[in-house]
Amino acid sequence: MADEDTVAVVGGTTGVPLQLIHDIVRICGPGFSGRFKKDCTDLARRVSLLAHLLEEIVDSKKAPKNHETSSLNSCFTDLAVALQAAKRLLFAANNFEDSSDGATKKIFFQFQCVTWKLEKALATLPYDYFDISEEVQEQVELVRAQLKRATEKYGGPLNSSLLCRSLSQPLDKDINPFQLDNTLIRSLHVENIDNDVGTKLDGHVEGIHGSEGHPLHGIIQESEGLKISCTSSGVCVQKDSDNGRIDNSASKCLDVNKKPESPVIPDDFLCPVSLEMMRDPVIVATGQTYERSYIQRWIDCGNTTCPKTQQNLQHLTLTPNYVLRSLISQWCVKNNIEQPSTFMSGRIKKSDGSFRDVSGDIEAIKALVLKLSSLSIEQRKAAVAEIRSLSKRSTDNRILLAEAGAIPVLVNLLTSEDVEIQDNAVTSILNLSIYDNNKGLIMLANAIPSIVQVLRTGSMEARENAAATLFSLSLADENKIIIGASGALPALVDLLQNGSSRGKKDAATALFNLCIYQGNKGRAVRAGIITPLLKMLTDSGNSMVDEALTILSVLASHHEAKAAIVKASTIPILIDLLRTGLPRNKENAASILLSLCKRESENLACLSRLGAVIPLSEIAKSGTERAKRKATSLLEHLRKLHV
Repeated sequence: MADEDTVAVVGGTTGVPLQLIHDIVRICGPGFSGRFKKDCTDLARRVSLLAHLLEEIVDSKKAPKNHETSSLNSCFTDLAVALQAAKRLLFAANNFEDSSDGATKKIFFQFQCVTWKLEKALATLPYDYFDISEEVQEQVELVRAQLKRATEKYGGPLNSSLLCRSLSQPLDKDINPFQLDNTLIRSLHVENIDNDVGTKLDGHVEGIHGSEGHPLHGIIQESEGLKISCTSSGVCVQKDSDNGRIDNSASKCLDVNKKPESPVIPDDFLCPVSLEMMRDPVIVATGQTYERSYIQRWIDCGNTTCPKTQQNLQHLTLTPNYVLRSLISQWCVKNNIEQPSTFMSGRIKKSDGSFRDVSGDIEAIKALVLKLSSLSIEQRKAAVAEIRSLSKRSTDNRILLAEAGAIPVLVNLLTSEDVEIQDNAVTSILNLSIYDNNKGLIMLANAIPSIVQVLRTGSMEARENAAATLFSLSLADENKIIIGASGALPALVDLLQNGSSRGKKDAATALFNLCIYQGNKGRAVRAGIITPLLKMLTDSGNSMVDEALTILSVLASHHEAKAAIVKASTIPILIDLLRTGLPRNKENAASILLSLCKRESENLACLSRLGAVIPLSEIAKSGTERAKRKATSLLEHLRKLHV
């Protein structure tokens, strides 16, 4: 009975945080709007990832001993309090109407406090105790890293004194963002334990009930010699010493009124035509990147040359520059800069800084989205086909469709038994994911399991577009972990091996991007990726040698992948490519061989026996710069082998 009781304690303690997570996700569901929408959805997306952790803890059924129960309750209660604060903040931000600068800053300050609380609460959880899986631990570590960055983003001199005040409160006590005053803050004592701020609860917390005999109470611990004081003129750190104190003159304090300099926008983020930061960068035939609306206008006027290089355009296809768009988005978040493309109050900001009234468009699109849930299958078919068409046409349409709540409904349609509806739904989600802000909304709608199911069992067109969607979503680093842990890799490997020509290319692109994350490399190997890659290298009629070599070059740094590549007798094939391949093939083959042979004398000996020295010597003289470096390094290893 004792074990059952203690398991129940853990289950009950994790139950409240799990319910709060579900509540937070629901708050930011369809219809959520307001000026803080991005901040709220970012917070909700990060919080939603913690559900996997709590579910694993419940499923572990690990029975804590009596002396451990109180400590575990304290950890989970801290997390529950932080989640409760997040829930209250989301309600406040969603109903926020005061447009004054001061009130807005107070809300942003609350986001800073909540992200700090969540990160600290996650730091204290006993992951090893519950045998949490490696994938989930990596996911939680990623969430913690994102919360740290978010705290820094919301921070700054204007908020320093208020942050001191917030940190002086127990975790269950928030500063009311609408009742802040300018009173000076007295000295604050914080216990520093292993570089984390240690806190315990003080009093009863709304919605949280501990196990019988374990009331949720405690105190803020005082530090030994570390005191932070805030004044109207600055923030000072005082450190007690055995014989005195460090001087705290105002000149050594941080001036809270000093405004940070505006960051300089990198030149690569500016459109060569408009000289404005790009929101939808596209690549033209010459390889130059422009803002879509400006280069499209240039082409529509009958021009067939590249504005920057004046070279003739061999074709007029505009290819989205996903990598640059992601870099611009990350830079904006890091520097607390408004995203180049925004929707607010029925208007969309255009690339020239002006606004376009889309109130009529949004109403029409909302009506269309409603038809996705119609009882008539014909209406649903027509609506999802129209949304597929709209989402393909422009960034503005992608913004408006997401604003109208199309994403969660489209995710539901992924499980439709009607092939046409499923095909159009997954393609619509692919199109919507091109706009970076929609990626978070798609992840928040828990789309990955349904996309993976389409990848496994859908029509060939649906499988191709599901693979392309996973690639698009994986451009956000945090999504690589989630997609990798979802079972997507075996389905992608199957498409790589058995799909159509286009399907194989979509699968290869997605697999390459997912395998950039170290944790996915082993999963890909266990899913059997080496076999189709080897077939691509040896099939004379295959046009995907480049793709196969590129994926192998990423995998070869992983110990499990390295062993699998060698076991598949890949070394002779790579040596043959050193002799006969294109320059790019030779470069990647040399790179893979170098990874396989580092600190592996047996593989080096195999290279020597198979006559790799001659082609490597030729590449070291006349290959690409990267190929020369790799070949020279391999030759040096071979020379040492025979010394």
